[in-house]
Amino acid sequence: MQRYIDKINTLTESFPYIREFYGKTIVIKYGGHAMKDERLINSFARDVALLKLVGITPVIVHGGGPQIGTLVERLGKKNEFAGGMRVTDEETMEIVEMVLSGKVNKEIVNNINQAGCRAAGLSGKDGLLMTAEKILVDDNGKMRDIGFVGTVINVNPLILQVLQNSDFIPVIAPVAVDKNGVTFNINADTASGKISEALQAEKLILLTDVEGIKIDGKLLSTVTKTSAEKYIAQGEISGGMIPKVNCCLEALKNGVGKTHIIDGRIEHAVLIEIFTDAGIGTEIVDG
Repeated sequence: MQRYIDKINTLTESFPYIREFYGKTIVIKYGGHAMKDERLINSFARDVALLKLVGITPVIVHGGGPQIGTLVERLGKKNEFAGGMRVTDEETMEIVEMVLSGKVNKEIVNNINQAGCRAAGLSGKDGLLMTAEKILVDDNGKMRDIGFVGTVINVNPLILQVLQNSDFIPVIAPVAVDKNGVTFNINADTASGKISEALQAEKLILLTDVEGIKIDGKLLSTVTKTSAEKYIAQGEISGGMIPKVNCCLEALKNGVGKTHIIDGRIEHAVLIEIFTDAGIGTEIVDG
């Protein structure tokens, strides 16, 4: 009997959060280990379906770096990175789009459909969802052109709103075009941040392969915008965490309610963050 009581207590704890976020949009960047472990893949699809079924509006933006890397090697090319970004020549861009917009996107859509909800896959090209421009990257202190790699300069959320109004869960591959129709590879964190801003999302959640923001070895459950900027300036937030935190800070500046960096290696990480008092990972808030 106690196990049933425990289950009911868990449901009771989640009720205020379901009520708070009912009808609200939550953008989730899906990537890292959560996309490679079969148990986590299935868990994520069910969790997204559950969010939809309790009246929350999830929007998924996904990565796919390991899958791209595997096909690049299979086709006899070399995986090359600079400044943390994939060097993307014309042939590699074709591979990137094929993997992201084709294989990975449709697998995620299928998994969510199988979990009981309707998902629809698209990329930044669809409905001119995302417009991009080319970027240079800092490669050991020198700015370098790494090919067809861009950043998002505009988001037109109309196609997402159409899907949401028709009760579909949008699943977005981070590929976009510039004003001349040239295709660019977009960092998934950047894409999810810009989409969350355009939708004025209640939350932006970045699934990562780390616990969250750690200072002096201690995981911080909540960090304010001011504190995060100070930690970056002092070098206490460094490496690959900097662009993730900056993505969150930019989203907060442009109207997103709260942002979260959470450990996607933990089963049901998204639900734990949204529906429990303790949460998981690090919440970054304005202030």
